[in-house]
Amino acid sequence: MSKTDRILQRLLRLHPNKLIDLKLDRILRLLEALGRPQDRIPPTIHVAGTNGKGSTIAHLRAFLEAAGQKVHVYTSPHLVRFNERIRLAGKLVSDAALNEALELCEKLNGDLPITYFEITTAAAFHLFAQNRADYLLLEVGLGGRFDATNVVGRPLGTIITPVSMDHREYLGDDLKTIAREKAGILKCGAPAVIGKQDNEARDAIKEEATKLAVHPRYWGQDFEAFEQHGKLIYQDETGLLDLPPSALAGTFQVKNAGLAIAAVRYFKLPVSDAQIAEGLKMVSWPGRLMKVTEGALHQLVPSGCELWLDGGHNVAGGEAAAAALAAMPQANKRPLVLIFGTYSNKDASGFLSVFKGVATRIITVPIEGERSAWGPSELAQLARGLGFESRAKASFEAALAEAAETPNARIVLCGSLHLAGQFLAQNKTPPS
Repeated sequence: MSKTDRILQRLLRLHPNKLIDLKLDRILRLLEALGRPQDRIPPTIHVAGTNGKGSTIAHLRAFLEAAGQKVHVYTSPHLVRFNERIRLAGKLVSDAALNEALELCEKLNGDLPITYFEITTAAAFHLFAQNRADYLLLEVGLGGRFDATNVVGRPLGTIITPVSMDHREYLGDDLKTIAREKAGILKCGAPAVIGKQDNEARDAIKEEATKLAVHPRYWGQDFEAFEQHGKLIYQDETGLLDLPPSALAGTFQVKNAGLAIAAVRYFKLPVSDAQIAEGLKMVSWPGRLMKVTEGALHQLVPSGCELWLDGGHNVAGGEAAAAALAAMPQANKRPLVLIFGTYSNKDASGFLSVFKGVATRIITVPIEGERSAWGPSELAQLARGLGFESRAKASFEAALAEAAETPNARIVLCGSLHLAGQFLAQNKTPPS
């Protein structure tokens, strides 16, 4: 176990309650002890939503870096190493800097109760304040209103990606309530762009914006993006942009890229249209409909098969992946085999149902870790009940061997970002 892992294990013990209780008093107390680093960070773009937060941030980072800007980034969860959550001026935080920040927060917090996410977010703010950059792209961890990142009083701008049903045990049992919690990041005086929403979610966001005298720009009303003849077309009141496609695979990335372009324009970021085009060519976001072409586990895939990885973990994420896979060019059609695993608080039936008519077989696998997960046998039985051919396997190696029995298969591992991270660790291809 690395020194970082040992520190993180100690921090986990500071909040023995396994349930997440969303509030800001604990992190605000620690930030005061740190000298309020949240007041000394670069201009910040705060991003909430259910799906697409990370991909939208990845596009924004690519646009800004194509324009020569230095960018801090905070995202979660990580896939393989905790360092992936904190990017300082373009580079993942070093072990030495991360450990120093975590140990400082541990010392200042003492034995007072605080959640893992809160204390590590405080460490991230400390690092962002200590290191120079032009912008900070800040992703909400859970919800928005009471998320530990929601301590930035004057963001440069806020983004709300599409909102759907997820984390109901913490955010609410209906879409309107969940959308209100996401809209808790909106701030008076800060412009906002809102991704494509169901009417219920959009109405809730509008209500929260009106209370703050915020006038957001909305997908479908003020801007939109779509694919046309292999190009990404972005449109707002100033006209059309004819752009190259995003380097990220999947038709759903058009919406994420379009939302990031809207942020560039409405937040008046110093990025030209040519630099947006350059950013689209170089954007990277591991674990989201990512084609795997090397590594220890990839070597088990026979010639003629493809291996993909997707971290979508809720029904909306499954719908996006299924649509993207179904939309792949006819010349590249292959039988689709899913390797699937997910946590017990996820709607496994809803996720798998969206692959009816798209996937031919489903192979189920376990997820490592402390959280409660669906067992592979339970998932296989559930999949069979939905009409899929399905078998349970105990390892990635066994699942890949089973999947490879389908000639020329497109094998997609999906169901959880943690599962994707587990795969990348065993494949020995961690994100950089």
